[in-house]
Amino acid sequence: MEEQTVRPTMKMLPGDEVRQIMWRYAERYDIQMAIAGARSVARGTVARLVANGQRATHDWTADKQSMFDAFDASGQTAAGLEMAYGGLFEGPRNLAVSLLSYETSWVDNGAATSSFVNDLAMGPISELGTPEQRERYMSLCAPGNPSGKTWRGSFALTEPLPYVGVDTGVLCGRVSIAEWNEGEEPKIRVEKRGRFITNIAICDYVTIAANSGDERIKGSCMVIVEATDPGKFDRGAQTKKLVHQLSNTGDPVIDVVVPASRIVGGYDIVDGKVVPRLGHSEIIAQVFSKTRVGVGVMGAGSLMSAIEPVIRYQRTRFRGAAGVDEKSPRYVQGLQMKEDVTERLADVWATAEAASSLGFDISRRFDELEAIQDEAKARLGKGREMLKNMKPPMEKAAALLAEGKDPLGDEDVTVRYVYLQALCNILCPSCKLWNTGHGADVMRQAVSLMGGYGITEDCPGFLFYKWTDMQLDATYEGPEAVQRRQISETMANPVFIAQLEAWAKELEACPCAAENGANALAAALRLWAWTRAFAAGAKDPAGKKLGSSQRHGVVFPLADALAGLMAAKSFHADIKFLALNGREHPVVGPELQGYLNTFNDLLGTVVADVAGEAAKICSGVVYGFGAASAEDKAAFAALRNALDEALAGTRLAKDRAAKCLTTVMIPEALDYPM
Repeated sequence: MEEQTVRPTMKMLPGDEVRQIMWRYAERYDIQMAIAGARSVARGTVARLVANGQRATHDWTADKQSMFDAFDASGQTAAGLEMAYGGLFEGPRNLAVSLLSYETSWVDNGAATSSFVNDLAMGPISELGTPEQRERYMSLCAPGNPSGKTWRGSFALTEPLPYVGVDTGVLCGRVSIAEWNEGEEPKIRVEKRGRFITNIAICDYVTIAANSGDERIKGSCMVIVEATDPGKFDRGAQTKKLVHQLSNTGDPVIDVVVPASRIVGGYDIVDGKVVPRLGHSEIIAQVFSKTRVGVGVMGAGSLMSAIEPVIRYQRTRFRGAAGVDEKSPRYVQGLQMKEDVTERLADVWATAEAASSLGFDISRRFDELEAIQDEAKARLGKGREMLKNMKPPMEKAAALLAEGKDPLGDEDVTVRYVYLQALCNILCPSCKLWNTGHGADVMRQAVSLMGGYGITEDCPGFLFYKWTDMQLDATYEGPEAVQRRQISETMANPVFIAQLEAWAKELEACPCAAENGANALAAALRLWAWTRAFAAGAKDPAGKKLGSSQRHGVVFPLADALAGLMAAKSFHADIKFLALNGREHPVVGPELQGYLNTFNDLLGTVVADVAGEAAKICSGVVYGFGAASAEDKAAFAALRNALDEALAGTRLAKDRAAKCLTTVMIPEALDYPM
């Protein structure tokens, strides 16, 4: 008989050397050092707070406050600031900030939010503030600044019930003229009752969204309010949250007078009126388009952190029990003697990998977009002029994709810009939607795999806390409906549609496309694209369009399906990049094939999940509304059959991933306290 070659698999869970290549920061020593600092704080200061019961109180304690000193000392506080004002990174820093959020969420999402909210508060200022605003607040927020105090920020968008969380366009906050002497700068009164405002208990400044309550001020705006401004700055009582207890949250009541120069982005005087240069919606759109990624990344970090504790629990479940011999399979393998627990854990692992890849993919895209957006916008103009001028570069970007070329290689900056915009408009809400929504469902599986241990305070990895925290993550920075709305509004972009077909061809060209699910993912992308186009033109028996923006029963499920497919596509891209760049690495190279084999098995696992879900949703759209003709049904059936056939082997991939979980090495103990 011929000897069978043993297929190598991953010998140990991926470490920093692998992740640096996959997530594209192997050449960024500055990011690597910042990650080391954030990890030290998370697995030291933060883990001790959780282990010592600080999540058991709603109050903001001195122990919880100590996190901020640790964030300052590690450099984490400065990560979101420009280097000129004491920041850590030169140029765009979306990837860097996402990686630091990932490290903190490995232990606790509330702690990650406490750090992250400073970047959220600074977002309107750093993105769209006047030079004077950017200099003042970035300088004050840098640890070690001349004032002797590191300023903390808060972001007040939402309003008291019934408005909270309903619509960011509904504001009861008001700005009015308090004093306006001839020849002097106007002073404005800012009135705001906030709801669920993070960091409000300790902040030094708040960026506030408000409408005009005075005919002398036009429209809405965002205003910077400092805690020492004259008037009332009532931080409110601590919100009695069941989750995120390591972030402080309250319902402030603010009524202060500030100079008009605090209006974010500045203002003009037109016909005797104060006219803010930027409305609050415009600011929020630009800020949230990036900061919501951080929340999605937190979900990915929570999921990934669950793998090692569950493996350890499964293997040691019966050790110490009477009658269990130390040499017996029951002692050595524990629960992993049976495939159910490893198959289910493989689902958790595969989801964690895809969620992480999606989060860091969109973070890198935003870094690329930031580097060119000012130049591109200057060429494209504003308003209707911009919409008109975007058409030629969009047509060119779509044509390049159809020819198998990368629009990022085009010399025209507007072509690169519209291409990146098309991707970011999908990948960003997909990350927030899939990582926190679907991710929370999968985290429940991780908790259940710990048995009764999973719902105790002593559970290794704090898995129950992470699961409950993710319920809030799913609504933070916009609930799932907001993400679905953005995807449904932008998924018909012709540049993105052209990219889907280009991705499908790329996936089919993968050397192991028949084994790792790449063929199935390509087929799912085509099935989804066909279904979207069908819905755009089809009508139900009542004559209503299936694909109209308000037909949420159609476009929202399609958004859900697309988000999962994007996660799998990002994971495939990371595996491909590792294969191309890991061979010469002194640590990764010798074990590369094992890493690639297991990653590809995990890819097949997640593709089977997201492609199957997409097929179910697409079938419901095509058949469920009675809108499909015989020709439509035949075309859909051909695409659906192609997808079903392409799924061949994906369950074998899951079997292999589950088998790897029984042999992969893990440390003797968690590197942070229980």
